Amino acid sequence: MAKINVYSMDGKVKNQVEMPKVFSNEIRRDLIQRAFLSVMSNSRRKHSRDVMAGKRTSAHYHGRRSVFQSMANKEMARGPRITGQGYLNLRLRFAPHAVKGRLAHPPTEKRIFSEKINDKERRIAILSAIAATADKKTVSERGHVVPDIDLPIIVDDVLQKTSKTSDIEKFMSLLGLKEERERMDGKTVRAGRGKLRGRKYKNKTSILIVINKDEGIVNAAHNLEGVDVVELSNINAKLLAPGGNPGRLTLWTESAAKKLLEYE
Repeated sequence: MAKINVYSMDGKVKNQVEMPKVFSNEIRRDLIQRAFLSVMSNSRRKHSRDVMAGKRTSAHYHGRRSVFQSMANKEMARGPRITGQGYLNLRLRFAPHAVKGRLAHPPTEKRIFSEKINDKERRIAILSAIAATADKKTVSERGHVVPDIDLPIIVDDVLQKTSKTSDIEKFMSLLGLKEERERMDGKTVRAGRGKLRGRKYKNKTSILIVINKDEGIVNAAHNLEGVDVVELSNINAKLLAPGGNPGRLTLWTESAAKKLLEYE
């Protein structure tokens, strides 16, 4: 049975544990993409437009012939127009193509954004994404700076009890992840209208730390840019494969790795 090294908080090999078979699974990129889109679609909120938006106007259609104030033969578009209101007289309103007009097909709450996925497919996708974290080629292709050690990276459970951000950064440096952390420096300005809607900057995704139980590390790692911490029971395709691209650089605590033996 294959063994994998377990690293202590000083960056040295502490012992070895049995290599879970899940890390040798086939990497199904198609299912990982489906599972990722399913998670992202479930996070979308329903929204709709006010049913009276663009309709609060006295404008009415008078394009028929032989009626009072007919628009016929006036060389003007026969749309709903305001009448008898001073400078607004004969202004086009209400129609979808008019200024301040209604939307032709506004969003409604009845629309369903959720993309469903079969339980078996989702399970296979998660197992495939876990296997991708142990493939150096896949992790490197995703843009991570992979240290000169074997993947997957298993660390001591003491990491779960870490309560200081500086201790986590020091441990990552000892493990050879300093260049990966430096890769996170700087942020780019988003293109398009998103700059005006509370998401001006884009940040890179860095290391994922998978734990068995939170004993303080979640708060300690909260301020590390691009680093996510998740319990094994709450793992999903969005965390393992951000953007639907598998191969995120992942640290597994020893207890979490042992629990992976049940996933085979």
